[in-house]
Amino acid sequence: MATPPIVVHRPAPSGARLVTVRINGRDERLGLAHSDHDVIVFLADAGLTDPERALDTESLVEWQGAAAHEYPET
Repeated sequence: MATPPIVVHRPAPSGARLVTVRINGRDERLGLAHSDHDVIVFLADAGLTDPERALDTESLVEWQGAAAHEYPET
């Protein structure tokens, strides 16, 4: 199974999650997300046409280290 091109990484102690996208075999940082809104903005800025729907599309987005849509402070 191929790795989804967009990864929302495990939460940092602040709850923020790094968002990366794989382009031409390299991971590019899109930013630190503190909410789904941040992820949607990053994906829209990267040119994704329907970023809200992409958040729950497993073939596009992989959520690591915590459940999808969670930004827990530790």
